[in-house]
Amino acid sequence: LTSRSLVTPGGQMDRFPNIYIFIYTYILLIIFITSRSVGISADLSEMLLAGTKESHTKTEISQLGRDFYKGIVKKDVLKKGIEALYFIYSAMEDELERNKDHPYIAPIYFPTELYRREALAQDLQYFYGVDWESLISPSPATTLWVKRIHEVGKKDPGMLVAHCYVRYIGDLSGGHLLNNVAKKVLRLPATGDGLRFYQFEGITSHKGFKQLYRSKLNEVDVEMETKLSIVDEAIRAYDYSLLVIAELEEIGKTSKEEATGFGHSHAGAMGGEGKCPFSSGNTGKSATYLSHIPNQLAVAALVAILAGFTAWYSLRAP
Repeated sequence: LTSRSLVTPGGQMDRFPNIYIFIYTYILLIIFITSRSVGISADLSEMLLAGTKESHTKTEISQLGRDFYKGIVKKDVLKKGIEALYFIYSAMEDELERNKDHPYIAPIYFPTELYRREALAQDLQYFYGVDWESLISPSPATTLWVKRIHEVGKKDPGMLVAHCYVRYIGDLSGGHLLNNVAKKVLRLPATGDGLRFYQFEGITSHKGFKQLYRSKLNEVDVEMETKLSIVDEAIRAYDYSLLVIAELEEIGKTSKEEATGFGHSHAGAMGGEGKCPFSSGNTGKSATYLSHIPNQLAVAALVAILAGFTAWYSLRAP
């Protein structure tokens, strides 16, 4: 490598070795390649999909999830699960109504297509009778989730996006399987009574609507820092979901009702995916996402700046 000379304003000569130009350019190139190779996506839907992948897997491998995948279902567990969902969706949809004009909420506001409270009320009436409201109450885990939903709804409404993603996408992903299993195993009516929750009468194509919903998520105009916060909130929602699932598993262990089911994996035969009925769905094309990648790039950029300063200082030295 050679060097070239530059004339400073004072007329003195500074030597600028090409090696420093090479090093500085090389570091910047590494930063660029790294940012491309890790697949940093500015799309909120892709960030949510990849950022919650591990949490979603935990719900799928839970005992409740595995039992359901085998078609092993207890009516007691199903009823208690519907109870929990009723309180969760009541809180979520109350806050959505309160914040429907919020810039983060407006793009994903689909009450006709998605709201589940009324459907859950019908299911509870089917299982408990006309006095169902006096016969149900939120469990400790459900209470925690409901409290969190109301908290973000009042203090930071944008975080409701995370809870909507975790619940509604899951409902659309796992509903078909639940209907098929419950009808066959629990011999529920073909009319859909007891399973209104998973019947989205305002949606003709679940797959098409999920694509629409994800595109609307990407219309949420927020900074990267806020998107990362929404992903973190979605992970928290999954944690609450796992607490609810753990409670349902305990109910299943203590229930005197005999479990009924196929005793083997049925997802393919039933035309659905192996899903826990009370967990969120996380289906779709996998995306690469690192929650703290901006920090890594910041460090790399700092290294590049220091390298450039070192090169400049070396040139100033006699």
